[in-house]
Amino acid sequence: MNRIDRLTAILIQLQTKRVVKAEEIADRFEISLRTVYRDVKALMEAGVPIGSEAGKGYFIVAGFHLPPVMFTQDEANSLMLAGKLIEKIADKSVREAFNSALYKIKSVLKDDDKDGLEALDSNIQIYFRGRSEGSAQFPDHFLTEIQRAVARKHVLKLDYVNQAGEVSQRLVEPAGIFYYNLAWHLIGWCRLRKEYRDFRSDRIKNLVTTGEPFQERNASMKEYYESIYAAHQNLARAVVVFDKKALRGRPLNSATHQTDLGDRIRAEFIMDNLDFIARWLLMYGNSVEVESPDALRTRVAELAQEVYHHHHLQPSLSS
Repeated sequence: MNRIDRLTAILIQLQTKRVVKAEEIADRFEISLRTVYRDVKALMEAGVPIGSEAGKGYFIVAGFHLPPVMFTQDEANSLMLAGKLIEKIADKSVREAFNSALYKIKSVLKDDDKDGLEALDSNIQIYFRGRSEGSAQFPDHFLTEIQRAVARKHVLKLDYVNQAGEVSQRLVEPAGIFYYNLAWHLIGWCRLRKEYRDFRSDRIKNLVTTGEPFQERNASMKEYYESIYAAHQNLARAVVVFDKKALRGRPLNSATHQTDLGDRIRAEFIMDNLDFIARWLLMYGNSVEVESPDALRTRVAELAQEVYHHHHLQPSLSS
């Protein structure tokens, strides 16, 4: 990316949050903090009203906005692919909102890019193992409400059906949502049980946003994951260390926690299928190290042995 494109991208990034840390900009573009300071100074000299707070970061002075943003073909293609994934794992409310956003994006594309996007649409197929039977028995429009309540820190009132089919009414302070075991899960402080609980979205019969604000509790999402792990013994925690060069800038979006070790990254995963993650890790060769569990390390070694014997003992086609 040349400097002009980077300056434009930095300006857009500054408008995505109230305050953006210099470290965030440096990580995104893989540049030094000194380069970030120079780039921000260049934007200010060009007339962009950028303010700063010591120890916090940069912000755009209120009232300044960029003209409408244009999307590149690659960006539009990426959003099209994301839409295909959303069709498989999101509920009706999120699908409708995303499709509405995608229409707006398509409307500002050049004609050639629109044609390319239309051609791509019919040539992307995603196979995803479906939800279990009966999972769609309740209304399919809660994810948007849950996301809104998480962002605004508003209490949710919900009728929840447990595995035995019993219905109970809960007041929940939502902390976050994540996807595992073919369903979205709401993690929140249950005022009835007086602890963090995991609520499967497809077991929520009714949901109402009360509008009542709550104070965020002193707990991290990592602690929520820990509580989920304790409640679901079929899940397994995996701790893996990756060489950054092997990742090639690709994010580990499925990791529940990441620690930067300099040239390496330690990532934690919660999985319901160790064989699946073992096969995925195999493609990183000796650029990855499994810290735990032992069963995962053993399975990766077994798969590597299978591959070795298959190719080493396979007769040559020329013989």
